[in-house]
Amino acid sequence: MPLFPSGEWIQAFIDEVNRSEEYAQFSATWEGDVVLKVGAEPDHGVPQDVFILLDLHHGACRDGGLCDSGRGDGAEFLVSAPYSRWKDVILGELEPVKGLMQGKLKVRGDLQKILRYVKATQELARLTRNVETTFPDDP
Repeated sequence: MPLFPSGEWIQAFIDEVNRSEEYAQFSATWEGDVVLKVGAEPDHGVPQDVFILLDLHHGACRDGGLCDSGRGDGAEFLVSAPYSRWKDVILGELEPVKGLMQGKLKVRGDLQKILRYVKATQELARLTRNVETTFPDDP
């Protein structure tokens, strides 16, 4: 099982995205890259910030992987949260749009655009649960 947030986990997630007919339908007109910032939590086994790039385009993820913080600065969207919040999303304990509205996930970019694609955002979150995941703070 891939470790979150590793390159292997990201690739497994991208594969899930590209297999999802629902995501393709909900995001057919979406264009824009997204960087997810997984904030460091050394006490949970994540000693430094991790940046995940998703190049989302018309219902598919064309490319993705680990990137540096500078790529996050140039992305159309940067969604930031500490590692433990992302873990909550993956486990289905935090719905991402609700998390954005509650300030548990921070977004830099056009929030209105994200809100026009709520179903696509929710499907992305659901797809994370399809990836058999190991977490660094699991016993």
